[in-house]
Amino acid sequence: MRMRSSAAVAIGALALTALAVPAAQADGHGGDTAITKVTVNGGKNVVVGTSLVKKFTVSVTAKDDSGIEGADITLYGPAFGMFTSTAHCSGSTCTASFAVDPKVDLPYSNDIAGTWYVDAWVDAKDGDYVWKEKAASFKFQRAASQTVNAAPEPVKKGKTITVTGKLARANWDDFKYHGYTNQPVKLQFLKKGGTAWTTVKTAKTSSIGTLKSTVTASVDGYWRYSFAGTASTPAVNSTGDFVDVQ
Repeated sequence: MRMRSSAAVAIGALALTALAVPAAQADGHGGDTAITKVTVNGGKNVVVGTSLVKKFTVSVTAKDDSGIEGADITLYGPAFGMFTSTAHCSGSTCTASFAVDPKVDLPYSNDIAGTWYVDAWVDAKDGDYVWKEKAASFKFQRAASQTVNAAPEPVKKGKTITVTGKLARANWDDFKYHGYTNQPVKLQFLKKGGTAWTTVKTAKTSSIGTLKSTVTASVDGYWRYSFAGTASTPAVNSTGDFVDVQ
């Protein structure tokens, strides 16, 4: 395979330097080779917590009259975050495997969460090639949790129900979950026997990520908080907390 840059890091390692960006900075072609499809993590965002190793794959499908020989795949994002891997090819699709250990690859690196891109170099069997910058994008995110508690249980019809909770997300500085502040979160209700959640109101998390809403009790059902997510943090719903209205 052709050599592009000596700045690539080892598989699974994180580069926090501008020198980690491949030397070639523009799309290039050598012959009729073309990239037709790029898939990251099966089409899902890459979400990393505080302890478990996150494994995922990136697949690049390409075409060339002579067939595809190999590919190199580089992922890069904010704050000079970067991972790179040599892909293994089967037919026209080349797949690279990545394993991100938050305690090894992400210490003091919260800033790298957000929108990431895929750069791909594909070699054909006849010596042709294609280099494509930003061949795809995906979200590299800090895992989130959402809790809920609706009280009192049971409650008399017409009385007040207080629904509390907390939105938190992974912090790669100390590998703990901290409250996600000043975020809009929907309070939703599911009537007993129903199938669809209804948004009742929207609340904002406090300076420590907590939530508190009040509603009037009317019928039996479940209450939950639903967070839509941001570029750096995935969407998350709490479990439903059932309240018996008497």
